[in-house]
Amino acid sequence: MAVIRQDDLIESVAAALQFISYYHPRDYIEHLARAYQGEQSAAAKDAIAQILTNSRMCAEGHRPLCQDTGIVNVFLKVGMGARFEGFGGSLADAVNEGVRRGYLDPSNTLRASVVADPQFERRNTRDNTPAVVNVELVPGDTVEVTVAAKGGGSENKSKLAMLNPSDSVVDWVLKTVPTMGAGWCPPGMLGIGIGGTAEKAMLMAKESLMEPIDMFDLLARGPSNKVEELRIELYEKVNALGIGAQGLGGLTTVLDVKIAMFPTHAASKPVAMIPNCAATRHAHFVLDGSGPAYCEPPPLSAWPDVHWAPDVKTSRRVNLDTLTREEVASWKPGQTLLLSGRMLTGRDAAHKRIQDMLARGEKLPVDFAGRVIYYVGPVDPVRDEAVGPAGPTTSTRMDKFTEMMLSQTGLFAMIGKAERGPVAIDAIRRHKAAYLMAVGGAAYLVSKSIRSARVLGFADLGMEAIYEFEVSDMPVTVAVDSAGTSVHETGPREWQSRIGKIPVAAAT
Repeated sequence: MAVIRQDDLIESVAAALQFISYYHPRDYIEHLARAYQGEQSAAAKDAIAQILTNSRMCAEGHRPLCQDTGIVNVFLKVGMGARFEGFGGSLADAVNEGVRRGYLDPSNTLRASVVADPQFERRNTRDNTPAVVNVELVPGDTVEVTVAAKGGGSENKSKLAMLNPSDSVVDWVLKTVPTMGAGWCPPGMLGIGIGGTAEKAMLMAKESLMEPIDMFDLLARGPSNKVEELRIELYEKVNALGIGAQGLGGLTTVLDVKIAMFPTHAASKPVAMIPNCAATRHAHFVLDGSGPAYCEPPPLSAWPDVHWAPDVKTSRRVNLDTLTREEVASWKPGQTLLLSGRMLTGRDAAHKRIQDMLARGEKLPVDFAGRVIYYVGPVDPVRDEAVGPAGPTTSTRMDKFTEMMLSQTGLFAMIGKAERGPVAIDAIRRHKAAYLMAVGGAAYLVSKSIRSARVLGFADLGMEAIYEFEVSDMPVTVAVDSAGTSVHETGPREWQSRIGKIPVAAAT
């Protein structure tokens, strides 16, 4: 009989969270490398190169792959023959202590993203607790643990539909994926749960994302059952949508599609879909009573020989300190810019506070006139860093504030990840502003261009405060120009058309 000690569980959870903050699973690296090799879209290929380069840098520097270090999901399969020793509280209490230690580790401090009282006060818990814990009793005397960290960009794109029994799952997926935008940072995975009840379908979708990525092996050997046939069909058809890396248009949107099923009511067909982003983070270990469990890091040879660097010959350098509205108007869709100088930051909470202050006629703590704002919630710095990993936030969350910022503050441009919606694009066009896109899933790489960082306003908001970053050659792409042309509309449309003429097998 295995004796599971509280301290072993705490230490193992803390170590796993540190591990998944800076190591991609090896299967993800290998599949993304294949996608990079086969990608024909220049913009998508560049984005994948940044993700792969960032991944290697994080593995070497032991810093987070993404600034959004997620909300922790822990799945425990507890052997009914196991005995527990030294527990001062519940299993969830022990898991949360592991989360606390993992996120507050001074050598690699992770971003506290969890807010208590989600409806009213939205107070940051400061240590990323509590985790979402799922426990299942199973035969045996060990405890199997899967630890995942799910970021807001991908988690917020989760979908659930109560289909009729005769409805097509394929049709629903192909209709739904384009509505998810690119805030979930493709290329990633889709986890699909079919059956059970609403909450069971969602749980199955979430758990399926923890399975190994094996699509290339499946394509090579061919399907052996109907579920595998469906996985291949969805993989090929979703990629044929042409969404591509970061929504820029390209051959690879998903690296794999996972499907889990459960019996359901005869009148029902619940279907849930959850994406995993380019910062795929999960680990699996077993406690057998012998002590803490630690994950084996992938060897550096697992990463392809891809070392992204800014192309100073084809990119346009921009001095943010002397930026004019005329220069903003001259930027072209898809153009690569290298930004230097000072920019401001601000996310949801900062924008809401700005909105409230303007409504009351109060003076803002910073002047946005003629400035560029970066949608980011950075990780706190360690050692000699100016700031921790500081990748872009999903920009559509700021769409409802765009008119206000452009008309009332004099803001020139915005930086974030993924697409902008029609409300924001219309405001950008009317005010002759611009929206620039940085690559999601490349947070550590992006942060290396930040030379200094200081808080200018709303310090109580923590990572959502208004910072001023001084940057040097920070790479961005013109995603929406001053005329309102969006590369997230033109790119996927072009590549969907082109893929129609390219056999999917050849594209892989």
